[in-house]
Amino acid sequence: MNNLCADIGWKSINHYGEQLCGDHVDVIDQDENSIIIVLADGLGSGVKASILSTLTSKIISTMMSEGLALEECVRTIAATLPICKVRGLAYSTFTIVHIINNTIAELIQFDNPNIIILRDNENYDYPKNELNIDGKRILKSTIRLQENDMFIAMSDGCPHAGIGLAYNFGWKIEDITEFMKTFAQVGYTAKTLSAMLVDECNKLYGFRPGDDTTACVIRIRKREPMNILFGPPRNRDDNDRMMSLFFSKEGKHIICGGTTSSIAARYLGKPLIPSLDYGKSDMPPTAKLEGVDLVTEGVITISRVIEYAKDSLGTNERYEEWAYSRDGASMISRMLFEEATDINFFVGRAVNPAHQNPDLPITFNIKMNLVEELSDCLRRMGKRIKVSYF
Repeated sequence: MNNLCADIGWKSINHYGEQLCGDHVDVIDQDENSIIIVLADGLGSGVKASILSTLTSKIISTMMSEGLALEECVRTIAATLPICKVRGLAYSTFTIVHIINNTIAELIQFDNPNIIILRDNENYDYPKNELNIDGKRILKSTIRLQENDMFIAMSDGCPHAGIGLAYNFGWKIEDITEFMKTFAQVGYTAKTLSAMLVDECNKLYGFRPGDDTTACVIRIRKREPMNILFGPPRNRDDNDRMMSLFFSKEGKHIICGGTTSSIAARYLGKPLIPSLDYGKSDMPPTAKLEGVDLVTEGVITISRVIEYAKDSLGTNERYEEWAYSRDGASMISRMLFEEATDINFFVGRAVNPAHQNPDLPITFNIKMNLVEELSDCLRRMGKRIKVSYF
């Protein structure tokens, strides 16, 4: 087993005037190291297209995750999709990326624009085998993964962008490839890269998209562990055990909370140095402690990180708010969202006396809920999460 993993992100915009998107992306974990990603594009736009694409992606991802053959999946789709009364077709194109044991990617493509693969920041012309399944021409490829490989799957809304406006015949795949090469090596997450591509398509459409437009980006990267310590243990006798386990873990170390950082400073025998740089006026300042990558305040900071996490999973409108700021919540967000792949939470169950003030809306349960809420958001980002309580 190698030390690679897949960072997956996507973004969609609706056909102008439609409330529902006719494209749909599904991601299913087949096991710990194997993932199935399906991007489906329903015929037309609006409600019908949304139903077609959602059914297609759900059927394919579920059947493939259970180990059924591609031929069976395609036949099931043909037998299941409702028929469009206007066109007389039950039609949804699809792109499948099946990552197996983080070593091999199987690509299966039916009538969507071909997947772009960037390897060493150059376009990789991968082999394609043509299959005929019930009259449908399907392309199948098998590729051995390398670190920093980038897969860019899209619906036809991307190459159709700009037709009759910026371009006579749309945005060519070659030009999309060159556009993505500009950002491929910068270190952006898959979510950010997909947003960049779709936002550029939206501009080319004059912000009135003539088609549903979706981009799904998959970055192959090395696993990056991260450790976050939040709150002192319930029993003071466990201080050293908690600190020993925390600092023995590989990867960067983040400590949240004043009491917790003081315990860590005593354990390390190093001075805790408060910072006078607030970063943002509404966020508590950070501190410095030798041997720790980041020291922040606890509940208020983590609450803001959760806000950013929820936005990142949704519209990602607050990206610039945390991507470049120097306050504690922004720095934690960058480390957890963009750098980390495996995150270990060390959570103390001690009740903070400062939180017993009836004028403060902070309770022990709220603190535990923050950890659960953040863990859930990070799992939805594709991170591996382990929570240990003390």
